[in-house]
Amino acid sequence: MSATCRAFPRRLAAAGALLLSAATAAVLLPAAALAAEPDSVTTHSGATTEQERSQVDAYWTAARMKLAGALVPEVTPVPQDDNTPDDPRPLPAGTLDPGAVWTHGGAVDRSVGRLFFTFSDGYDGSCTATVVNSANRSTLITAAHCLRAVGAPATDATWNHNLYFVPGYRNGTKPLGGFSVRNMATSSRWDTDPARTTSADVAVAGYDTGILVANPSAGGRRIADVTGSQRIAFTEPAGDEFIHTFGYPKDRLNNPGAKYAGSRMIHCAGPARPGPKAPLLWGESCDMGHGASGGPHLARFDTRTGVGTVVGVTTTTDELAGGQAGTLYATRLGDSAHRLYDWAQTRPA
Repeated sequence: MSATCRAFPRRLAAAGALLLSAATAAVLLPAAALAAEPDSVTTHSGATTEQERSQVDAYWTAARMKLAGALVPEVTPVPQDDNTPDDPRPLPAGTLDPGAVWTHGGAVDRSVGRLFFTFSDGYDGSCTATVVNSANRSTLITAAHCLRAVGAPATDATWNHNLYFVPGYRNGTKPLGGFSVRNMATSSRWDTDPARTTSADVAVAGYDTGILVANPSAGGRRIADVTGSQRIAFTEPAGDEFIHTFGYPKDRLNNPGAKYAGSRMIHCAGPARPGPKAPLLWGESCDMGHGASGGPHLARFDTRTGVGTVVGVTTTTDELAGGQAGTLYATRLGDSAHRLYDWAQTRPA
């Protein structure tokens, strides 16, 4: 599974791959090597004017959202809608789930959504992001590799463009509207020299977290006032803690035999364990793939209300982190992520 547009042919990167892969990390730097470098906040501006916000909103049509991540969008069929029936009954607590459409509603159905963007080569991709509790009621969390490739942050081409968050995305619709992004940030350790360090190196060392500040809605409402938000915590992981994971995988766009096309939000649940090859990453049994990156790993999730605590964001699979096949791993939120969050929640929306 690909990680950045630097490591793969341009169109493959434009698939919005965005689950980090062992193929991008022939030699992994030890976490200590990255930890020796200073960790600060690297920022970038998105749509800051009314004209820019309107352009981003107009860009993301239903067809463009449905095809975001296609290797050859010019000839890729628009995926059919996923009309799996909703089930208003709460999922019983502790239910193991290796991957299925989330049909139970609740707050998570509003605060999690699909994050769209355009790579520097002009092709579109997507990830997953979550609205979290914050002072400015405008802060979202995702994976760093959903925002940019490693490299000098002053180089505009390392950053993705046209960032647009659609909470509760379903079958090409915007149930709660769409929100352009005003500001974004990653750890300065993501700025490493790509000649010697890949995004997989940095992720394995625990720095694959990205933060976003969303613009208000067209009506002037801050995003959390529209969607609600999830709790967030920066705590040490606990072995076998029961975790619920959400995301928008879209492998079927490029593989007709794959299970998901990005049409609906997918849910997994199970006990979390560290990756044997990447012990700073923790994962659960889950069959999500490309497009799920940045999705929340929620502890203490209440299946009746759909509210939990974001403790990590999807980064990779067992291909990079090891462990049992079909495991989806998260960068757990620690001090570095806390710095990003503190910066974001003080930004004006």
